[in-house]
Amino acid sequence: MKYVIGNWKCYKTSEDGRLWLEKFARLYRPHDDLQVVIAPTFLSLESLAAHLDRLSLAGVALAAQNISPFPRGGYTGEIAADMVRGLARYVIVGHSERRRYFHESNQQIMNKVTEAADAKLVPIVCVDSVTSLPLLGAIADLDVDRLVVAYTPVDSINFSIIESPTKVGETVNHIRQMFPRWPVVYGGGLLPGNADGYLGIPALSGLFVGASSLEPETFAEICRQAAAGL
Repeated sequence: MKYVIGNWKCYKTSEDGRLWLEKFARLYRPHDDLQVVIAPTFLSLESLAAHLDRLSLAGVALAAQNISPFPRGGYTGEIAADMVRGLARYVIVGHSERRRYFHESNQQIMNKVTEAADAKLVPIVCVDSVTSLPLLGAIADLDVDRLVVAYTPVDSINFSIIESPTKVGETVNHIRQMFPRWPVVYGGGLLPGNADGYLGIPALSGLFVGASSLEPETFAEICRQAAAGL
C-alpha cells in the first residue's frame, strides 16, 4: 500500500475545500493499492466528509490535523479524538509546526497517539530526524494497532532545504529497521517534478505533501505518479 497525504494546514475554507474536491474528482484515478488522505481544518471536516461521500471517490479518506491529548472533558478549545471519528480515518500528530508554535512535548504526542488509537483513528506521527527515534520507541510500547510514520525534516518544511532521495532513503531505512511494522512516508519540498525520485525509494510507503496539495492539479499529478509505480 502506498500513501499520498495532503496537509492543507490553515489555508482553505470549507467552500475552498469543496471546490478543490470537485476539481480533484475530475482528475483523480483510483488504484487499489493507493490510499489518498486529505487533511483539511477542523471546521471543514464535517462538510467535506459529506461532500466526499457524494462524490464517491474510491481510495480517498480525510485526516484531522490535530486532536486533543485528553478525552472529553473540561478542556476549553480542544477537540477530542472520538469527536473526529466518523468524519476522518486518520489524524496528524506531532507536526514540527505544532512543536515550534504550540510547544508540544513528546508526552503530549504520546497522549494524542493513545487517544487516536482508542478512537480507532490511524495516527500519522511526524518525526523530523533520527533524534526522534526514542519517541517512536516509546510509542511502540503503547497498544497501537495501526500507525504511519511521516519523516518530515524541519529544514525541508521551513527553509526549503530539500533532502535528496539518497539521504531520505538512508533515514527511512533506519526507521524501518527499528520499526518494521510501520509504513514510512516522506514530506518536504515535494513537487510533481521531484516526487517520482522519492517514490522510487524502496523502503518508502508514500508521500506527505504540504504546499503542493493546495492545488488539485498538482496533487492529482503526484497521486498519478504514485499509482504509476504500483
